[in-house]
Amino acid sequence: MQILTPHVYWAQRHGEIFLRVELSDTKNLDISLQENNTLQFRAQGHGAKGDNEYKFSLEFLEPVRPEINHKSTQRQVDIKIKKQEERWWDRLTLQEKKPLFLAPDFDRWLDESDAEMELQAKEENINKISVESRVRKDPYLGLKKGYLFMYNLVQFLGFSWIFVNMTVRLFILGRDSFYDTFHTTADMMYFCQMMAVLEVINPLLGLVKTGFFPAMLQVTGRNVILFVIFGSLEEMQNKSVVFFVFYLWSTIEIFRYPFYMLACISTEWKLLTWLRYSLWIPLYPLGTVAEAVAVIQSLPIFDETRLFSLRLPAPLGHSISFSYTLQLYLVLMFLGLFFNFRHLYKQRRRRYRSRKRKVH
Repeated sequence: MQILTPHVYWAQRHGEIFLRVELSDTKNLDISLQENNTLQFRAQGHGAKGDNEYKFSLEFLEPVRPEINHKSTQRQVDIKIKKQEERWWDRLTLQEKKPLFLAPDFDRWLDESDAEMELQAKEENINKISVESRVRKDPYLGLKKGYLFMYNLVQFLGFSWIFVNMTVRLFILGRDSFYDTFHTTADMMYFCQMMAVLEVINPLLGLVKTGFFPAMLQVTGRNVILFVIFGSLEEMQNKSVVFFVFYLWSTIEIFRYPFYMLACISTEWKLLTWLRYSLWIPLYPLGTVAEAVAVIQSLPIFDETRLFSLRLPAPLGHSISFSYTLQLYLVLMFLGLFFNFRHLYKQRRRRYRSRKRKVH
């Protein structure tokens, strides 16, 4: 029987060498490390030249440990050898000229910088596991996750109902649907926005890691628009700006809430993650602009009706119109946009940095 050389593919890490021998249905497998730091391989199996006896030898560039881990499958033989010293090799063999049967294993191949990142990620993971093992497990963790899952599910269903309702009416009625949005969806929006107050409470109770201040800004801002501008002024309820405010809010939330819902069960959909961290970039400023338009349109109505005006003593005059408060609120609204936008952008960067580390 003719003795042949199989195809061998290799890759390395700082502390290990990986060899993949393309030889299936192996028999009489013999792998050993000689004193001169040379790996000897001999086996019978099905390779590039059919069923034959195959063998090869590799003299490594630097010393390796004598232990050899190998695993035979129906398609190949995988070999793992540990280096004597954890360092990066310029090549695999002592001889500069690469053997003809040897090639890089691109399924495992990493350059030195990528291998360092992988090693760093492993060390961080080990440290994280070590810290978590010392930290006492929360006996109520399952209950907390269940509560957060149900909260996000209810909010998702609520905003989905609003979004679908408005979309269907837009296709059927066209621009006419702009003017009765409040009367058809306000009850559900009231419910969702009252529920959203829990997003301010959850960080205070330590149920979520998000900050209290960004959540308070968003929830307070939306509730001012909903309850004070739209809810208290009948003249505003028939304006088209209601449609744009509600539609932008619901579009953001139908992706945000399912993302958090899946996070409660340690599940991630890449497309949903991308939508959650990308759609808000155009939609969040557009929502703020729509809210600002609603505030500006309400100013003359508050001046005329004197609703929520501050009564003054007789010597100082009659009252101070609530519209002055809203003008100050307009300034705070755009400051809030800046702070929330910066907070969300940092979240997005941290998320994608974390994903990049996992890939490497």
